[in-house]
Amino acid sequence: MTIKFYKYQGAGNDFVMINNLDRSFPKANNKLIEKLCDRRFGIGGDGLILLESDNDYDFRMVYFNADGFEGTMCGNGGRCCVAFAKQMGIIENFTKFIAIDGEHEADFEGELVNLKMMDVNFIAQNTDHYFLDTGSPHHVEFTKELSQVNVQQKGSEIRNGAPYFEEGTNVNFAENLGNNTIKVRTFERGVEGETLACGTGVTAVALSAYKEGILDKNIVKIKAEGGDLEVSFNPTDEGFENIYLKGPATFVYSGNIEI
Repeated sequence: MTIKFYKYQGAGNDFVMINNLDRSFPKANNKLIEKLCDRRFGIGGDGLILLESDNDYDFRMVYFNADGFEGTMCGNGGRCCVAFAKQMGIIENFTKFIAIDGEHEADFEGELVNLKMMDVNFIAQNTDHYFLDTGSPHHVEFTKELSQVNVQQKGSEIRNGAPYFEEGTNVNFAENLGNNTIKVRTFERGVEGETLACGTGVTAVALSAYKEGILDKNIVKIKAEGGDLEVSFNPTDEGFENIYLKGPATFVYSGNIEI
């Protein structure tokens, strides 16, 4: 069987995209998805995304981690899926779509995709970190020497340790650069390593930074390893609403692969 695939990246967070409107892709085959995401034996990507039809929305986004298993929400993947849907002629400049964490809206600002994230009504504030769910669970730590952090080692230890254990969490390390600008590095579960950017991760960092009291406004510029992103939000008595993740969603190439 030959599969047509498309490769997209958002701030270096890269994805294998497949048009699955006909539901022909064998998405129960976790080993196949893992192989397609493999950078040596497959196409290569931090994850794989299926674009599917939905009766109530413009489309449905189904996201798989690089380990081959369906994952929770992926912010950069969501932005790339929106750009892919436009390339496929499904949408124009605005969309409402459905993902694993519910309904999302998105629009385009030139080459940038502005994605509305889920509301966040709870942030756990601990002595040395925050924990919150922005569509995926995230542990957030602030540091003054981000370049010195061993993200692979420390991220893996936190991801698998108490209180997260088997379910695990994504782990973010962040440094305040001033002027509402934060540098972020993320260890992603499912990839089991550092990625060049993580959309739900930088969203979690921006909201945690507001709680930390290091912002003077509700628009945060994020410097990820793979590029720049922006997070905006409105604080409420319970948490945050109207959360938007903005950044590039770039088509890289397309091709065919035998499976």
